[in-house]
Amino acid sequence: MTLTVPAEQIDWRTKGMWRPGPAISLDEFAAGRPSLFGGEFTWPLMVAGQAAIAHNIDTLARFCARHGLEFAPHGKTTMAPSLFAAQLRAGATAISVATANQALACRRMGVPSVLLANELLDVGPLRWAAEQVEQGFGFLCFADSVAGVRAMAEAVASVPGERPLRVLAELGHPGGRTGCRSVAELTEVARAVTGASRLELAGVAAYEGGLPDVAAAGRYLDEVRAAVHELAARGLLAEEVIVTAGGSKYFDAVADRLAGSWLPGHRLRTILRSGAYISHDDGIYREWTPFRRIPGEGSLKAALEVWAQVTSTPEDGLAIVGLGKREVSYDEGLPLPRRVRALDGTLRPAAGLRVRSVNDHHAYVEVEAGAEVAPGELICFGISHPCTAFDKWQVIPVVADDYTVVDLIRTYF
Repeated sequence: MTLTVPAEQIDWRTKGMWRPGPAISLDEFAAGRPSLFGGEFTWPLMVAGQAAIAHNIDTLARFCARHGLEFAPHGKTTMAPSLFAAQLRAGATAISVATANQALACRRMGVPSVLLANELLDVGPLRWAAEQVEQGFGFLCFADSVAGVRAMAEAVASVPGERPLRVLAELGHPGGRTGCRSVAELTEVARAVTGASRLELAGVAAYEGGLPDVAAAGRYLDEVRAAVHELAARGLLAEEVIVTAGGSKYFDAVADRLAGSWLPGHRLRTILRSGAYISHDDGIYREWTPFRRIPGEGSLKAALEVWAQVTSTPEDGLAIVGLGKREVSYDEGLPLPRRVRALDGTLRPAAGLRVRSVNDHHAYVEVEAGAEVAPGELICFGISHPCTAFDKWQVIPVVADDYTVVDLIRTYF
């Protein structure tokens, strides 16, 4: 599957690319198969490993197929049409998003179905969504308040057509993000949706990713399952019922608690929404991935690297590297040195190096006794939390194992 995006070019405005001359299209640039270290790029620069991305997409697709889960990977991680297309080709049925702008971007790219994992309240986007649904666009959004349902119903009431806006009533948990805090409240929201003329209750939504451990996630998902049974018993659910959950920390618990045919008299569709898996990381998701608990189900590979140059070694034990908050994620852990590329092009492990802190454009790297780095050398860093890494780069080179650039990812945040 391919998606439609505007023709893009690389020029002096493209971060990480060294292009003092005329602009060039992304396709033409990638067709030249330049080396990452051949002078076409400048530092810092984030790259994605071709093999790791392909491996991760295939691994989650197989996981979902084995467990009978539909997959709507969260697009907010990458906002990259080339990656959306690869996920859809691998079996994803939709792309999840967090905002109305992201839903609009997906629609313009040609994504056939979008799951907006939030309550949509703005009148303009609501009317747009209803208009697109009338044209055959697959669209789902959440609701967690009667007031929100009322806002939705009022916004779409005047949109010409007959197809309803499909809504998922969201059950949250105490201290969590969004979602009703009780089954009684969820029932009120579900009743409000079913009572609105241009809305349709499609099922129940949940998000377990903010819970502290897999046991807590399991208990919450059991509550979600019980809530779905309660809505069904009250006659609020249609023959087809969607239940959706799933970040990248506990998708094993989602498969265990919500997959399968456990709602008699209804055709159940369980949709997983994990997103960060596509690139994985060397930080929080390396520690939290469910595949550490279920190694027989597969594994994920860290696909993102940020290459940056040592600019100064002003004192013993300290190196300053041209890498900062504008280039790398730092909200869930600082970048992790992986390798050093010497001035002669040889690679060595980044043993004895640790990032102490980052400024806007500089990283303070502690250098242990016995370790050495020199100005001009390049350090390859792994990252923690890809969701705040992709948005810092408009264009991300995709590299083969030998660091030949084979493609370019264009992001649209």
